[in-house]
Amino acid sequence: MAQETRTVTVVVPNYNHARFLRRRIDSILGQTYQDFDLILLDDCSTDDSRSILHEYASDSRVRFEFNEANSGSPFKQWNKGVRLARGKYVWIAESDDYASERFLERLVPVLDASPKVHFVYCRSWRVTGDDHPDGFADTNFAGLDTARWAADFRVDGREECRNYMVHSDTVQNASAVLFRRAAYEQVGGADESLRVCGDWKLWASMMLTGDVSYVAEPLNYFRFHGGSVRHKTDVTKRDVAEWLQAVRWILDRVTPSDDVLEKVYTHQANRWVPVLLSPRIPLKVKLDTLRCARAIDPHLVRSAVRPALATIQRKIQRHWRELRSTVGPART
Repeated sequence: MAQETRTVTVVVPNYNHARFLRRRIDSILGQTYQDFDLILLDDCSTDDSRSILHEYASDSRVRFEFNEANSGSPFKQWNKGVRLARGKYVWIAESDDYASERFLERLVPVLDASPKVHFVYCRSWRVTGDDHPDGFADTNFAGLDTARWAADFRVDGREECRNYMVHSDTVQNASAVLFRRAAYEQVGGADESLRVCGDWKLWASMMLTGDVSYVAEPLNYFRFHGGSVRHKTDVTKRDVAEWLQAVRWILDRVTPSDDVLEKVYTHQANRWVPVLLSPRIPLKVKLDTLRCARAIDPHLVRSAVRPALATIQRKIQRHWRELRSTVGPART
């Protein structure tokens, strides 16, 4: 007998997040809006993830899809989940995050009411690996008007790319997004060649072909912890070149104002200049980063001056602290 088609398909792509899984899945199954099915993916985890996932086998809404070999890409898992989805709308609920029980209740009506809206996302709380709150996730939008994300809005997606997405990925967490499956498929899904910016490019692609809505009520809990991809790449800075490529991709499709471009150049210089000055980063990575920076910024030297001085100052301060700790307190 064919299974009933639900309005929403929830996809949980998991890899080695056993300690977060129960809270993640329980926050989905406990939604006040219940017209959904749930696909639990596992990318060949080496922890206890699969045994925990199997605890939910008795729920008729749940399907399992386990890889026999690791895919090497979160965005391959996203695309797999959407291919398996039957719902008109899809929620990619990352396995280390969790949600308010009202997440779907609030976001589904937004898409129902506005066919031109390709996706809707909500405000997110930041939480630590131990569930301690750490403010709103949008406080990270350096150089942007963070007060903008304090109220609901619906905007033309192309204008959103021109004014904001070209600067930063303002849709910081997939777990905060509910999107139309048809819109995802229309843009070809997530770019599997990207390591960390596949989401940024995906949201921008969907914005370029439709509207986007935002719900200011914080209904998503975005977890920051040492094992996350975002944390690892922030520590190594090896993916700055990919961030610059994402900016270049958007710039090829929209024309921001001069004021926005200046903010873009400044913001990106604060990313790529420290890479060039770091003795820990391999030469090839530095050259790739420099090449990508030159592709977006015609005023490379001018943009580099302030972040270069700031980086040098931080190095001097760090070395001075290390020297003082080695020498010890002065004798009187």
